[in-house]
Order: sequence, then structure tokens, then C-alpha cells
Amino acid sequence: MIKIAVLVSGSGSNLQALIDANLSGQIVGVISNKPEAYALERAQKAGIATAVIEHKQYPNREAFDDVMHQQLLAWDVDLVVLAGFMRILSAQFVQAWEGKMVNIHPSLLPNYKGMHTHKRVLNTGDVFHGCTVHYVTAELDAGQALAQGVLKVNVHDNADSLASRVHVLEHVIYPQVVEWICTGAIQHTEKAVLYRGQVMLEPVQFAKF
Repeated sequence: MIKIAVLVSGSGSNLQALIDANLSGQIVGVISNKPEAYALERAQKAGIATAVIEHKQYPNREAFDDVMHQQLLAWDVDLVVLAGFMRILSAQFVQAWEGKMVNIHPSLLPNYKGMHTHKRVLNTGDVFHGCTVHYVTAELDAGQALAQGVLKVNVHDNADSLASRVHVLEHVIYPQVVEWICTGAIQHTEKAVLYRGQVMLEPVQFAKF
């Protein structure tokens, strides 16, 4: 059984979706850089081990990341899931977990990397928006996309309503991708990412119009 750790900074709605999904893998631990994160309470209610590692307590990014790395090793983790973890990770940490770490981003990557995606979509006038689960690499939001949730932007949408609608999609596609990794339907190899034994050329798309 694959052992999963989830990294969080906030309320943990994606963590809750993962807990509720009854994955084939086991969530063995949750790490937060913020002691007040509600995600920690969600984990504790589910009987999952938690660790608070405050980035402010460390002199630099590398020192903070190394403490996280050691905790992940102590839990014997196979897969790291970023779920609203609001820290840029050092290249050394990313390299150590390459092919074993996924993130969800609130846009249809490669469009709108970085922050304020909903506002940027509205400003551009895009018809479609959504979210992307991808492997994490040293380049921000640039790892291979595994799945996307796609929705149509409504005439009356604002940044808040778009964010809420995208969240609903996140809670569907993130547990599904993690489950695929747990069962081996998605495999990260040295040469390519495989989906059901075939080289994955495009992310699997889920649509909600």
C-alpha cells in the first residue's frame, strides 16, 4: 500500500476530499507550515499523524525543506501531495521527490501559472477555465499535467464565484489522480509518464459545464 503525506497551509478542503475518497493508499501524515491551519484539525479527526514545521523558525528555504524531508522519510512516504501548501519548494527538495510529488493548480496549465488565476482568466475573457493536477518539478507549475477539470466561464462569474466552482472540480479530480497513482494506473518512469500502460501525451480531462 502506497504511503501518502499531504502538505497544507490552510483550511484543507482538498485534504478532506482525499480523506473522504477512501483511497487505496494510506495517508500516513499531514505537514503544515502554519500551526493555525484548519487542515491539521481535519487530519486529527481522521486519526492521521500531523507535524507542524514553521518556516519562520528556519534561516532559509533549504533548512526548512530539509526538516520536512526528514519527516517524510520518517513516515516512509511514497507520494507527497501538495494541497494548498503556500511555499515555494527548494530545487533540492523537489529533486529528492521528483516523480513522487503532485500538486493541483487552479488553471488549465500551461495557461496562467502562478497566482490570481481566476482574475486573470476573467481579464482575458477566456471561455474555459479549470484546474490541473501535475507532477512537481523545479520550474513553477511546469511538471507534466496528469488531469484537468474544465468548466465554462459564465457571463456573471467573478473571481470568487470562479474560485468556488473550480474548488468543486478540484475535489473530484485530485482524489482520482492520487487513486490512479496508488493503483499503478499512472506510473512515473525514467523515460515517460504512463497512463494505463501507454505513454501519457495529454492530461485526462473531466468536464463540468
